Amino acid sequence: MAKSDTKYSGMSTAAKSSSHSRSAPASVGSFRRAGRHEKKGGSFTIVSRDDRRHGKTDWAAVDALTDEEIAEAVRNDPDAVPLDVNWSKAVLVIPPKKKAISIRVDEDVLDYFKKEGSGYQRRMNAALRSYVQQKRKKRA
Repeated sequence: MAKSDTKYSGMSTAAKSSSHSRSAPASVGSFRRAGRHEKKGGSFTIVSRDDRRHGKTDWAAVDALTDEEIAEAVRNDPDAVPLDVNWSKAVLVIPPKKKAISIRVDEDVLDYFKKEGSGYQRRMNAALRSYVQQKRKKRA
């Protein structure tokens, strides 16, 4: 085997990568899974979706509630909103199929849509759809 000037670090290229794949084991990375953190206003807990903590809900007590007790609790809850919705005339609307593409747009245009927050691709699609609809109206 030929001698090289570079030293082997013992880590694979995948282990050195800063991005984590979805199939990576839970132990990969150097972040904390959960813990107590102090902040000016008090303390808060960061919990990962991988954390197997259980909530404080007494599910046995919830299961033991009768329909009447649940209805009474809802009536007494000031935040509960009545759900008097008539679903008999509901129509299922299936959105059109999307197609993934690669597109080049001006940087300022992309920045504008991204600054509006998440969902920028959806808004860009809506703007393009509006353009198409206006063009179709002019032809007719």
